[in-house]
Amino acid sequence: MTNISDIELVQGCVDQNRFYQKKLYERFARKMLGVCMSYSRDTYEAENILQESFIKIFENIKRYQPTGSLEGWIRRIVVNTATDYYRKKKRIKFSEVNLEDAEYMIGDLDLDSFAVRDIIKAVQELPEGSRMVFTLYAIEGYTHKEIGETLDISVGTSKSQFSRARMLLQEKLKRNEQRESKRFL
Repeated sequence: MTNISDIELVQGCVDQNRFYQKKLYERFARKMLGVCMSYSRDTYEAENILQESFIKIFENIKRYQPTGSLEGWIRRIVVNTATDYYRKKKRIKFSEVNLEDAEYMIGDLDLDSFAVRDIIKAVQELPEGSRMVFTLYAIEGYTHKEIGETLDISVGTSKSQFSRARMLLQEKLKRNEQRESKRFL
């Protein structure tokens, strides 16, 4: 029973079979924790979001339609849970940034030259509002309009937060790169 299909997993979970629930969790938890990490400040918060997500997944698995990928459906629940988590806490602070100044200050942010763990760490260190917008836009592919609707902010605020996030990421990654290069001198 090592090659369980997504359909078998879903049906087993619909039947509330613990074996299939465990297999679904084992198949997707690690990858979804990575998604949660990009929305959270630390592992503890990411694990809380992941736990809430899997509760929702198991409660709603009967609604899954096999027209799309199971992983995509699960990821959508995780992303929605992460945004709900912060919206409920009302912890997100969005500050307006002058877009012209921000665009002038940042060039192209070349993430290819940095290690994934460094990028994730830098994203986690962003202020929550900027982190949420950056993750939704750059990683999940949301439009600024969709972000505005999801986070209950204006399109302009979404755009300015994204520009702010890019600027802060660029500064953090350059500082880290300079620190690393000095270590090897």
